[in-house]
Amino acid sequence: MLREEKLIPKKIVEELDKYIVGQNEAKKKVAIALRNRWRRQKISSDIKEDIIPKNIIMIGPTGVGKTEIARRLARLVNAPFIKVEASRFTEVGYVGRDCESMIRELVDVAVNMVKEEMKENKREEAQKIVEEKLLELLLPPPKTPEGYRPFASDQGDEKQALVDKENSFQKAKEILRERLRQGLLEDKDVEIEIKEAKGMPLMQVFSGTSLEEMEITLQDMLGKIMPQSQKRRKVKIYEARKILEAEVLQDLVDLEQVAREAIDRVQNTGIIFLDEIDKIASKGSSAHGPDVSREGVQRDILPIVEGSTVLTKYGTVRTDHILFIAAGAFHMTKVSDLIPELQGRFPIRVELKSLCKDDFKRILTEPKNSLICQYTELIKTEQIDIRFLEDAIDCMAEYCERINQETEDIGARRLHTIMEVVLEDVMFDVERNQNREIVIDKNWVDEKLKTVVENRDLSKYIL
Repeated sequence: MLREEKLIPKKIVEELDKYIVGQNEAKKKVAIALRNRWRRQKISSDIKEDIIPKNIIMIGPTGVGKTEIARRLARLVNAPFIKVEASRFTEVGYVGRDCESMIRELVDVAVNMVKEEMKENKREEAQKIVEEKLLELLLPPPKTPEGYRPFASDQGDEKQALVDKENSFQKAKEILRERLRQGLLEDKDVEIEIKEAKGMPLMQVFSGTSLEEMEITLQDMLGKIMPQSQKRRKVKIYEARKILEAEVLQDLVDLEQVAREAIDRVQNTGIIFLDEIDKIASKGSSAHGPDVSREGVQRDILPIVEGSTVLTKYGTVRTDHILFIAAGAFHMTKVSDLIPELQGRFPIRVELKSLCKDDFKRILTEPKNSLICQYTELIKTEQIDIRFLEDAIDCMAEYCERINQETEDIGARRLHTIMEVVLEDVMFDVERNQNREIVIDKNWVDEKLKTVVENRDLSKYIL
């Protein structure tokens, strides 16, 4: 994650380049949009509230990097991020999700993010508490004799005996503490109490769009009412440490503070990636049938993108400064087919290019998480080393471009299929290939793919 002051657009693009090949225009647009949000937060005058984010529409075929750009952008700045498909929403009266649910999902993501950060900050404190709890389980404190009066004058000898006993206990405890820290007691059994909720598991009580908020509230309320029972269980020290640490961290984290911080992050740095926006665009040729529902979805999404207040179980959230990045292939429709009000809320438009052979070659090798790295590491777990020659990578990129041109263009996703076909035998026959280095060259790739590609009917299903 970059520090705020280092979030200059050029640096953002450099970071995105590590994972996404090409699409420089799209990277440039999102980098500027992200920097503008940081600039807005630095403004101290009243005009700050009037500066709204410049939402973006990405236009391009599937598999060219639209989703990955948005996801990496959010991860870069540790911003709450969700990806939603516009086609899963429908207007009231049709079966589908309530459009406001995307904001509730974003808040849930932010709450989990903040909670994990706070747990990480409290981990050292929690570990000290857990250490004391484990020591108590291993060496329970000595009991004071019944009827003992600490200030009675005739109990001098008994007092001294208790002092000696306490000193002996503390010495034993310190010895145990040292052994515990050295990991010498990890396999020792201890008995701990584990909280368990009684009653039937909670299920979704309501469905439908208008009752979503009632469903969330009811589930949250029932979860608090359900009594918790204590169950004693014998576990190893290493397992007890994990259980106790989770419980202690839960108690140390202030949930009200988590909710406040999460809502603030959503309102100021939240990013929603609205995919398949073209699926809710009306073609304009008919005024009945499914197009009615599509325009209804656009009308329902519009106030959220424009800026409205959404009720969540953590409090109200204003959507004015959430950054929306929409994306769609727009094969059958155009951006101008969206209702004018929604178009106006996405002033920045960028077209992503289809990928060519050189792009596929770079995707296979250049990114940090390149496909060749992924498959090499996967197969290495079986004590099999694979090495791709340059001509094999060229050949796979060429096949990928050719198949995308002849059939449906699914971009870089085609490479996953090609890699699976090329390495199928290696991944299947593990015993025969163990402790060997397998070199993948052009002939190997040709042998695996040529038959499938030449058989048009077969390639339609396999590739």
